[in-house]
Amino acid sequence: MKALSAPSATLGVLVGNRGFFPAKLAEEGRNQVLAALAANGMQAICLGPEATRYGAVETYQEAQRCAALFREHRDRIDGILVTLPNFGDERAIANAIRLAELNVPVLVHAFPDEAGKMRMGLRRDSFCGKMSACNNLRQYGIKYSLTRDHTQAVDSEAFRRDLADFAATCRIVRGLRNSRVGAIGARPAAFNTVRYSEKLLEQSGISVEVVDLSEILGRIRRLGDNEAALEAKVAAIQAYVPSGSVPREALLKMAKFGVVVEQWMEANQLSGSSIQCWTALEEYFGIVPCTLMSMMSNGLLPSACEVDMVGMLAMRVLQLASGSASAIVDWNNNYGDDPDKAVIFHCSNLPKAFFAPTDWKMDFQEIIAGTVGKENTFGTVTGKITPSPLTFLRISSDDQQGRMRAYVAEGEATADPLESFGGYGVVKVRGLQRLLHYACREGFEHHVSVNRGLVGAAVTEALGNYLGWQVYEHRD
Repeated sequence: MKALSAPSATLGVLVGNRGFFPAKLAEEGRNQVLAALAANGMQAICLGPEATRYGAVETYQEAQRCAALFREHRDRIDGILVTLPNFGDERAIANAIRLAELNVPVLVHAFPDEAGKMRMGLRRDSFCGKMSACNNLRQYGIKYSLTRDHTQAVDSEAFRRDLADFAATCRIVRGLRNSRVGAIGARPAAFNTVRYSEKLLEQSGISVEVVDLSEILGRIRRLGDNEAALEAKVAAIQAYVPSGSVPREALLKMAKFGVVVEQWMEANQLSGSSIQCWTALEEYFGIVPCTLMSMMSNGLLPSACEVDMVGMLAMRVLQLASGSASAIVDWNNNYGDDPDKAVIFHCSNLPKAFFAPTDWKMDFQEIIAGTVGKENTFGTVTGKITPSPLTFLRISSDDQQGRMRAYVAEGEATADPLESFGGYGVVKVRGLQRLLHYACREGFEHHVSVNRGLVGAAVTEALGNYLGWQVYEHRD
């Protein structure tokens, strides 16, 4: 199954210009911005000096040429960078973006002036021009993002950071619009907390393909035990996670389930899944699907348990932002009396990327083994999460208000000692009690998706600004 990748962003670059400001600033600024993008691994689509004066945009005719260039590359362009080496013409900027009709994120950047170069012929006035450009974008109904500092040198660390965040925002927006995800089985009866609205997701361009668990099991029954695909899948499972204590029969069942699910996802062109587990698969098929879900998530095809579709979408959002695997966990326990620390846990389906190579294995699911029998619960992934930065994201459909909403926070997985089962770890978030208070007050679910990167700003901008969801960004 082809995994989702996180390619470098391709930006349409719009260089602003205003004739009575020094022309050389537009020319130099264009060259500097293109060099900065290349140095940061990004591709640029930009007018050349043969198309307009200095490859910049000032007149309506130049705006038309810029828009035509952007439309020509609409399938490649993830976002638009507006850069102002001088004041820039705010009407031309807004006209070019409107005429291009790309509906992608827009970042507005302004070059800084130097205190010793404030006389005519030397000064930029980009500081002021940025405000005029933003005013016109708002008048035109065009959504846009801002750099953290009002003006930034393109060779600065601040600009590099803002470029990286903007690229992540672009990946999220492109990755969610017109996306297709899959729900395998019905929501477990005991988990009202994972109910969600397919209609609200559809309004954001996210379609849900559903399949009954009985259909998956029926397809499994048609498979012979000696098919080549099954042996290859067993070998892939054994290469992925230590599984020496797991019976061959259980591995073969996992392989069958994995092959059928992958075939269904490929046929429907799905980029993520959520799976009914508790406890139908254990009782009527004899495995837990955790290892298979872990493998998919680790391969950047996120998979969540208990048919938590919006939890899986949060995994996908974090993955799009960071380019690395995400997991779904429970906010599960306090950690001693430290108000900023907690224990996160799942049974688990956490991706391999969350564990140390020597500190994880496949085992049986201890929680429900006493109910359905140990022999029917092999397949869970156990181990302690290794220390790293973390971004936490919970998405929820607010059916009462008819909107999508989310909260996002940044923190870390710590090295604090802990003995448990399943997949687990100690995390620290500054002001955690306020975050938990907010989640409970607003009725958010107990599941939260996590990623081993700090991408909170990009997530907030993508979901809040461009998708129009209600987003709470937790700050300490």
